[in-house]
Amino acid sequence: METQTFSIPNISCGHCTRTIENELAEIAGVLSVAGDPQAKAVTVAWEAPASRAKILQTLREINYPAAE
Repeated sequence: METQTFSIPNISCGHCTRTIENELAEIAGVLSVAGDPQAKAVTVAWEAPASRAKILQTLREINYPAAE
């Protein structure tokens, strides 16, 4: 299992984090997603077949790209 916190500058409220949590939770292999609107960050835990690349791609697709 891997866990990473992604910085998401576009987060402005709890609705943003719920949207991100719901979208990332649909990726096969994602075990948990926890958003923090104050920190503008999302912590994701995953295992195969999910990958960091797939998570980053999904964040870009839903207009919440991670700062890298």
